[in-house]
Amino acid sequence: MRSDLIFGALTHVNNRYKLCQLASKATRKLHKPNTRLQDTTNEVLDRFKDTIPMDTTTDDGIAGFVPPARRAA
Repeated sequence: MRSDLIFGALTHVNNRYKLCQLASKATRKLHKPNTRLQDTTNEVLDRFKDTIPMDTTTDDGIAGFVPPARRAA
């Protein structure tokens, strides 16, 4: 059920407003044509549930951030 996914995702995201904002952005990015929007939303919430908690930070404040490699144009 979606409520289980939401409560699972809330253990890793600080608050409900932030979860809603992140989930809507991720759903828009990950949605594929000819699939149900509900299925994409459920997949996003499931991914949030399995990620590293937002409370875990390193010394510089960014957890696990790897800057992208720069390429010459």
